[in-house]
Amino acid sequence: MEINHQMMGYDRAITMFSPDGRLLQVEYARKMVKQGSTAIGLVCKEGVVLITDKRLVDKLVVPEAVEKIWQVDEHIGATAAGMISDARVLVERAQLRAQQHRLTYDTPIDVLTVVKDICNIKQICTQSGGLRPFGISFLVIGVDDEGPKLFETDPAGIYFRYHAKVIGEGETEVMEILYSEYSQELLLDDALKLGVKALVKVLGKNVTSDRLDCVYIKTKERQFTRLSEEKVDRLLKEAKRLGK
Repeated sequence: MEINHQMMGYDRAITMFSPDGRLLQVEYARKMVKQGSTAIGLVCKEGVVLITDKRLVDKLVVPEAVEKIWQVDEHIGATAAGMISDARVLVERAQLRAQQHRLTYDTPIDVLTVVKDICNIKQICTQSGGLRPFGISFLVIGVDDEGPKLFETDPAGIYFRYHAKVIGEGETEVMEILYSEYSQELLLDDALKLGVKALVKVLGKNVTSDRLDCVYIKTKERQFTRLSEEKVDRLLKEAKRLGK
């Protein structure tokens, strides 16, 4: 008779491996990420973009007050899926790290350094008693001397660099669209259109512009820029029209 791992208590401490070599609390954190709101990152010919679902759970919530894409530095942005309160703590640390780098070296921090710093904290929480893993995955975008970059971090502190990536509940459906329609030669506007179109497929055609958050960073300007609600609304209308 096979004994359930949870019954044996292998998920009670993050420092305890199960007999088949798994950290069960990390796996629980990954499940939380899969239940989070969908976020998409795309590297394109002119820069890099982030499109995310704010997931407004109450019609009385002020949409402008819900922040799902954060500016880490002038040239770096991030969004997350999972426990957003965990994300806020890590984002604030990343912002501080970027400020310290500018003050110390008088140059902007590179994207990979920010990603590694976030992942180092996440990794510590997989080997220290009394802690739990951060229930969050990040998409981090930015432009540095090597060009536009997109990274994904997971709750264990693993990170990968991508051309295009999705996190959250709509990952499977959106990845199917990206595999068939994404190209590194996409222009910025086309990348935004593709991201919004993919979110419409996941969220349904009743989704409104106040539910979406869109940001881009151009390679030349290296400036974090958030799309206005009017621009998002135009992209949304076009996505719905093409989806008919």
